[in-house]
Amino acid sequence: MEQAIEHHWFYMLLDTSRMLTIIISILLIVYGSFRALGLDSACKTENESSEGQEQDKNGSLLSGVMDGFQTITTAQAIFLPIGASCSLLIMFFFFDTLQFFFALCTAVLATVAFSFLLLPVCQGLLKPCGKNNNHKVSLGFCGRFTFAELMSLLFSALLVMVWILTGHWILMDALAMGLCVSMIAYIRLPSLKVSTLLLTGLLIYDVFWVFFSAYIFKANVMVKVATQQAGNPVAFVANKLNLNSFMNSSPQISLPGKLVFPSQERGRFSMLGLGDIVMPGLLLCFVMRYDKYKKMQAQAPETESKITYFHCSLIGYIVGLVTATVASEVYKAAQPALLYLVPFTLLPILIMAYIKGDLRKMWQDPFIVNGGILKAKFMDV
Repeated sequence: MEQAIEHHWFYMLLDTSRMLTIIISILLIVYGSFRALGLDSACKTENESSEGQEQDKNGSLLSGVMDGFQTITTAQAIFLPIGASCSLLIMFFFFDTLQFFFALCTAVLATVAFSFLLLPVCQGLLKPCGKNNNHKVSLGFCGRFTFAELMSLLFSALLVMVWILTGHWILMDALAMGLCVSMIAYIRLPSLKVSTLLLTGLLIYDVFWVFFSAYIFKANVMVKVATQQAGNPVAFVANKLNLNSFMNSSPQISLPGKLVFPSQERGRFSMLGLGDIVMPGLLLCFVMRYDKYKKMQAQAPETESKITYFHCSLIGYIVGLVTATVASEVYKAAQPALLYLVPFTLLPILIMAYIKGDLRKMWQDPFIVNGGILKAKFMDV
């Protein structure tokens, strides 16, 4: 009997959908964190030549969204779970009425986010053609874009159009990956204090809406919002134009707010919300930036520990994700993944920082150089 149980857990963890969920979420966090470091380097370069770039900044509206990154303040970290709860309730009560609006907003965000994911690929494709990746062309009030940015935006828009027409889960996952990477790269946690406040609040938010919302709203609010499908925008437009053939052939679409992978068992699938990737990912991005900052400030590089804060938190994330997967199999019910991810990522960092003597510095604005804040472009959310 015990041997059978052991084999059950073994085969459960080797299920293709679960393995893909774990592996891809890890890759998204690692890649998003490295893209964030790339943005830091780009910001440093632009700050050194700010006079030459002034015209581009003033002439951009749409492209200005991608010109800097956003930092979460202490107040925003405290109130973000409340705002997320309000958004969840709006989608729970008014999804049928506002589903076209939700689908349209999601399509626009997904287009911009996936273009950011495709940008390095487009830059590589245009490099042999002799195109200057720094040269920008003006598109009027939309702003100024490089050829690679225009190319990635075009491919992204085409992908979103195909997703709307087909509703295929692979395309939805691709757009969700773009959203994950762009949010991890552009949204910043400035200190360990803000990180702790944000992740603790979101842990409480996740636990409440998964475990206790059914007692108040007679339904699991988190699960219902995550799994409901929106009417296809094509069908909405076709209905207005009395085009019944298009209206009947347009499938419903699942919004890319999650990663979904079909299981080997028919009718089952593995699902992980983007918040369970992005929020711990922001913490891992923060400690990766701190590892790089500490390495730059180190007087004796040979004395540095080979185990960095990023390594520690990444191992914790993997353990937390596996634990959440096992818990969902044990209880045969949806689990608040942050209940497992937050302790396994945050606590090791706090303990490691205390042992190394970095806790005080990491707790309050650690990126200080010669009495001043490390120069970069911060924009409040």
